[in-house]
Amino acid sequence: MPMEAPAKRSREEEDDEKAEAIKRQRLADGEEDEDGGGESALPGLAVYKDDDEEEDAAAADRREQWEFRDNSEGEVGNGRGEETENGVGELVGGEGDEEAEEEMYQKAAAPVRHQRHVERRRDCPYLDTVNRQVLDFDFERFCSISLSNLNVYACLVCGKYYQGRGLSSHAYTHSLEAGHHVYINLQTEKVYCLPDGYEIDDPSLDDIRHVLNPRFSRDQVRHLDENRQWSRALDGSNYLPGMVGLNNIKETDFVNVTIQSLMRVTPLRNFFLIPENYQHSKSPLVHRFGELTRKIWHARNFKGQVSPHEFLQAVMKVSNKRFQIGVQSDPVEFMSWLLNTLHTQLRPSKKKDRSIIYDCFQGELEVVKEIQKKFLLEKQDNDDEQNKVTISEGRSANNNVLKETSKVPFLMLGLDLPPPPLFKDAMEKNIIPQVPLFNILKKFDGETITEVVRPCIARMRYRVTRLPKYMILHMRRFTKNNFFVEKNPTLVNFPVKNLELKDYIPLPPPKNNKKLRSKYDLIANIVHDGKPGEGYYRVFVQRKSEELWYEMQDLHVTETLPQMVALSEAYMQIYEQQE
Repeated sequence: MPMEAPAKRSREEEDDEKAEAIKRQRLADGEEDEDGGGESALPGLAVYKDDDEEEDAAAADRREQWEFRDNSEGEVGNGRGEETENGVGELVGGEGDEEAEEEMYQKAAAPVRHQRHVERRRDCPYLDTVNRQVLDFDFERFCSISLSNLNVYACLVCGKYYQGRGLSSHAYTHSLEAGHHVYINLQTEKVYCLPDGYEIDDPSLDDIRHVLNPRFSRDQVRHLDENRQWSRALDGSNYLPGMVGLNNIKETDFVNVTIQSLMRVTPLRNFFLIPENYQHSKSPLVHRFGELTRKIWHARNFKGQVSPHEFLQAVMKVSNKRFQIGVQSDPVEFMSWLLNTLHTQLRPSKKKDRSIIYDCFQGELEVVKEIQKKFLLEKQDNDDEQNKVTISEGRSANNNVLKETSKVPFLMLGLDLPPPPLFKDAMEKNIIPQVPLFNILKKFDGETITEVVRPCIARMRYRVTRLPKYMILHMRRFTKNNFFVEKNPTLVNFPVKNLELKDYIPLPPPKNNKKLRSKYDLIANIVHDGKPGEGYYRVFVQRKSEELWYEMQDLHVTETLPQMVALSEAYMQIYEQQE
């Protein structure tokens, strides 16, 4: 028995020597520092990562250190460490004062953000290095190195995006390598100086914040159409707020003309200029459309043009690449998809089927569908019992025709153009025919018959029963067959002002003795030039403050005469109802 004690001590000493050797080896390899904290342990002089994430982590560390201490460390605060069953110390009140312990615990557990103070300075020596010429906030806010969209900063010297501002972040590294010191957080709009880490509080940077996130008061929105003042970009060029060109990234002119047309719809524009109106929506498409609207109408831009890059990314994602950069599409198709998608993602609930889209564009049609009895009898063998009952009900009304009447809401009216002549004239030239708009509007007078072949051969009659505030007309210029797409060059003669519909479309009397509002003024006219599948789109829009017309094709914005608007090959038009 007496001989076993020295042997045990020698084994313990051997174990201690082994542990010390392992520790020395780790120190030599750089894996552990002298305090055993590993290579991630940094000196406490300038350790800061980024705002909330580090503050929460530091609070958790302090809470853990306070709650769990080893018994060998002795007293902690007013308590003492007493060994529990598992050997881990816990807090025990020295004199049973639980309230004091709770107060100390709350102080220890409080986030560091209440104690750590980021220095704010107004005398930053690097403000003169800010280069506003290179700043462009139109593109997606991703770090140019990590491609992450979390906690992204823009370098105000070179314009590039970097993530974070901690010691190991890309922005911090860039500040040391390139000597660029001023950065703005793209989310919080706070400006910092790196690598020093203090916040810059200087009102001279407010213009950058306004370009990063344009903002409008409700009073400014209300008087927006009264503004006749030109704005000046940094390069010295002048531009009109709301009349800025949109960059054609690649085959995206169909998006540009659609956006420029919708910017003339006053209630829609005013709705999206105030982000509080749609903050309940979680759709990226809604928020990107709102950002684009604010940039187009902002009077303090650094450039006289806007790039709809972020909006196009949202369109590609939400449409599952039905519309994408580099692939030409139809603006009518895009307009229909965009309005329906915005409506779906803006309405408060599925039960409340109302939004700013429907308030502006929704009208109502009465559709009468007549199907001949012989076509029904041909399909009778393949029909189910329900269809047979429908046929018998139709016979009771008319022995030869089954008539169905329904009310259908619409956002857009499609107008059929007369076919162009097949033969050339005596001078061996093709005559481009012309047709008045009123002639093709007769399709919706409730008497003109339109024959359709799908889903079955039928005769359709349409009548407008409720007019929208803003009416979208679509001239069907393109017809597709099994071999190619053909364009109808027929010119449509239309009035720019005072389009009176009640003379051509029998409208029901308004309810509650209100005045019948059937006069419309043109505010946007989209035109297609060139061959089908190869051409390009441009748009004529009206500036309300001076009632001037502008022709817009991507980045090119030029003033034009109203007579030139009426001479174009109109493809899609937006009319505004007169008050």
